[in-house]
Amino acid sequence: MAELYQWIDVTNEVLWTYVLIAMLLGCAIWFTLKTHFVQFRMIKEMFLLLGDSGNKHEKHEKHISSFQAFAVSLASRVGTGNLAGVATAIAIGGPGAVFWMWIIALLGASSAFVESTLAQLYKEKGKDSFIGGPAYYMKKGLKKPWMGATFAILIAITFGFAFNSVQSNTICAAIEHAFGFDHLKMGILLTIMSLLVIFGGIQRIAKVSSIIVPIMALGYIILALIIVACNISLLPGIIELIVTHAFGYGQVIGGGVGAALMQGIKRGLFSNEAGMGSAPNVAATASVSHPVKQGLIQALGVFTDTLIICTCTAFIILFSGAPLDGSLKGVQLTQQALTNEIGSIGGVFIAIALFFFAFSSIIGNYYYGEANIRYITNRRWMIITYRVLVGGMVMFGALTTLELAWGVADIAMALMTICNLIAIVGLGQYAFRLLKDYRKQKAEGIKSPVFVKEKMKDIEEDIGCW
Repeated sequence: MAELYQWIDVTNEVLWTYVLIAMLLGCAIWFTLKTHFVQFRMIKEMFLLLGDSGNKHEKHEKHISSFQAFAVSLASRVGTGNLAGVATAIAIGGPGAVFWMWIIALLGASSAFVESTLAQLYKEKGKDSFIGGPAYYMKKGLKKPWMGATFAILIAITFGFAFNSVQSNTICAAIEHAFGFDHLKMGILLTIMSLLVIFGGIQRIAKVSSIIVPIMALGYIILALIIVACNISLLPGIIELIVTHAFGYGQVIGGGVGAALMQGIKRGLFSNEAGMGSAPNVAATASVSHPVKQGLIQALGVFTDTLIICTCTAFIILFSGAPLDGSLKGVQLTQQALTNEIGSIGGVFIAIALFFFAFSSIIGNYYYGEANIRYITNRRWMIITYRVLVGGMVMFGALTTLELAWGVADIAMALMTICNLIAIVGLGQYAFRLLKDYRKQKAEGIKSPVFVKEKMKDIEEDIGCW
């Protein structure tokens, strides 16, 4: 086991230090410039699109709305990364890690816009709903079916297995800390609940997510805002602490600016998934009149996740004076921080909130995996087998160690992100053209822009749904 941990540590350091951070920041900056800062200039439009009714479709079809697509993707984004991941980043990289989480969200939202717009452009009609995602735009846009199949395998493993192990592990740790429940019993309960939902398909996932996610996120944000209001006099000092530690000044925890940068970007990506290639899978299922609409919706999801929910967690921890010396790990640090602020009920609240955050992530993660298994094969026995294996990995996560669960997840996340970034750089020109068309229609007074494939005659044969 010691050899396995060492291999995981070395692999993570190589991938994140020398490859992925440069790719993530490079792509985010490039897309921000090429889209003329779309993530900032069109924020108002993002909120307006949450109520977009999309296209009309036949009664037997089961397409999901823009808001449901937003909720499912947010269900996957909002989870362990927001409570345990932020705490881990601060404990290892210091307060400066929060600054780099903000940066990767602000810039990375442009990557989220591009990948989800492409997913809509290259989506296909399934049996009763749209299907799509990176595997599809790699096959149809890049003309590389092998790359699409590789990505499909990577995301099925990353989300269905690795990420769900992390979610399960953290739920069990939080519940044990608050209530003393045994990991085995909690793991069995969590596995049964997960299987009951995922066997219902995307419509059940969308319905559950659209109810749970807004309620749990709003409740957590309200609590955080109350804590910020009670500590408002400390806010300028906390922001100064975050910024100065981001560049290594006065850094006393972790390894200086390098640790802050790596942990902030790594945990930020785990939380908001911008550029990873996950959210496009559900973005493609939405029924909209123009691909750009889902691009904007998913960019908003990045902001909601990191700039609001992750920041809430960071402020709670830094206001509380909870120890950042490594004596508390992951979600237990967040629990202790909230306990310091509001008393013993704080640890219980975090346990309950995390259960809903992470459980919604489990079902959202599963959908990403199934969508890509269906890209490879539609054989029913394969789908059922995958569902059972996902349940098994939820159980595995409940029983494994925190270090093993996070280590495997980081490696899997890095590999699939590299694959997706290569693809969206190659296809980004089409997202830029779509954005230009959308803005042109809005400038002409068209309230709800419409896209038809004849507008892109050079790739018309590849975009059959439009």
